[in-house]
Amino acid sequence: MAYTPPPAFTTRPTLSGTFGMSASTHWLATATAQSVLERGGNAFDATVAAAFVLHVVEPHLNGPGGDLVGIFQTADAASPTVLMGQGPAPAAATIEHYRAEGLDLVPGSGALAAAVPGAVDAWLLLLRDHGTWELGDVLSYAIGYARDGHPIVRQAAATIARVAELFAEDWTTSRDLWMPGGAPPAPGDVVRNPAYADVLDGLVHASCTVRDDGPVGRAARIDAARHEWKTGQVAQEAAAFAADPHRHSAGGVHAGVITADDFAAFDAGYESAVTRDFRGHTIAKAGVWTQGPALLQTLALLEPLDDDLLDPSQEPGAHTILEAQKLALADRDAWFGDADVELDALLSPDYLDERRSLIASSASTEFRPGALGGRSGFRPPLRTSYDAAGVGTGEPTVAKTGETRGDTCHLDVVDRWGNIVSATPSGGWLQSSPAIPALGFCLGTRLQMTWLEPGHPSSLVPGRRPRTTLTPTLVLRDSAPEFAIGSPGGDQQDQWQLLALLRMIVGGYSPQEAIDAPSLHTTAMPESFWPRTWTPAGAVVEDRLGESVVAGLERRGHAVTRAGDWSLGRVSAVGRDAETGVLWAAANPRGMQGYAAGR
Repeated sequence: MAYTPPPAFTTRPTLSGTFGMSASTHWLATATAQSVLERGGNAFDATVAAAFVLHVVEPHLNGPGGDLVGIFQTADAASPTVLMGQGPAPAAATIEHYRAEGLDLVPGSGALAAAVPGAVDAWLLLLRDHGTWELGDVLSYAIGYARDGHPIVRQAAATIARVAELFAEDWTTSRDLWMPGGAPPAPGDVVRNPAYADVLDGLVHASCTVRDDGPVGRAARIDAARHEWKTGQVAQEAAAFAADPHRHSAGGVHAGVITADDFAAFDAGYESAVTRDFRGHTIAKAGVWTQGPALLQTLALLEPLDDDLLDPSQEPGAHTILEAQKLALADRDAWFGDADVELDALLSPDYLDERRSLIASSASTEFRPGALGGRSGFRPPLRTSYDAAGVGTGEPTVAKTGETRGDTCHLDVVDRWGNIVSATPSGGWLQSSPAIPALGFCLGTRLQMTWLEPGHPSSLVPGRRPRTTLTPTLVLRDSAPEFAIGSPGGDQQDQWQLLALLRMIVGGYSPQEAIDAPSLHTTAMPESFWPRTWTPAGAVVEDRLGESVVAGLERRGHAVTRAGDWSLGRVSAVGRDAETGVLWAAANPRGMQGYAAGR
């Protein structure tokens, strides 16, 4: 069967030009990045400026108390680099302590779930090493939106409304910040965060203590701001506030364990990317402390199959893709973490052949990780139900108790010199834990991705990074970056990217055609977010896949949830044609929030 051709209609064009391209999950961040490019900044200046704007305008999707994973390639580099902005578990975050608190899971909201914030230090590191602008110029956009205000988007207003009772009754500092009039804001209301503007001003002021005007002085100024972030007001206020007992997602009242020393001990850094070839392209991801290599394994499982089995718009392809993802995600949950992981073995031809042979004509209802060298991997607790009213199955949702199933944001930038960045910042959502009044933000909840069962790569261990879902992608051809791509969505991030990659690389779709095309994903794995439930054979689909495809999946045994026509996936991408030098960008229309810009 032939690959399904793209539809004639797209929600917007794939943008093209030669100067610079930006795409993100919020139009103000995209506009900020493009503004920096227009004023002579490079892709790194633009990315960092846009990222701090995302803290302000998408506070329900990311915040300064959160984390990030980025992947980039400079114009003169031979290979991509991973930007590591994932903080570890605090020194006092032990399994014994959490068990003593009466917990069998790390909570989904509250300061006990806080890893050391990593995003701000990582952004500043990237700006220092690869940007050209001074810190004050880069942060001016975010400071302006925080102090002068911005119209709040519909989903942010809905998130505040969802947790309004929690804010009013328990997290009163969050009420004061996000509901100053006593009620949630309406979409379009202008909201301000002067406390966070003051924090950013403080970083700029700290940088001004260095007077050298040259590049050495610029680097020292940014390092002075990093030092202030990790040892000054932010670290002191956050640690003191988190120590005050407060309500967590399971209803219990607990104190956080993070300290100012934990802030001071963390440094963001760089790592080599993990790569694998697929149909003439090289896919680059972060390491096994993320879920990124599971995408590489999924592509490797699919690569030798006929093209129609790689087509998500046909029943055989949709089924095969779901089953391959289930196998790769089972290996993710069994083997991945911030530890020594045998990734070469998980991607070896013999192992892949063995795993591929498990894909049958009907949907598996089992959790099936593979064995390595005769050893079995971690088998997490498999919970199939949880009584939490309002937790849904489409886009990641927020429950009344504050836990959030994996929502985040994303941005991509490419400049005229050939620098390219893909980054997924997340965590520190306004609904993560009580707002810290002096700072205007809260701590994140990334530790919920760790287990309280000891002895496994993803077990909670002080100083170890949680295995994150954040997973941006670079695609290369002949070692040159071809495009950057990514998506919010927790466990769905790589699943939604996979469909776009298959449609672009195998189906020949344009980027916007691939992003617009109907989506689907599996829920047949233990979720990375509290309460870590799973749905055996679960599949969530957009109705636009068509009745025949959806009914065919049901006949094959998939437990299908229909999520509406335009509800799954928030992929954005930017790229560069190496032969012509033409740049392009595309962004997701779902939710009417993500945009691309460029010329």
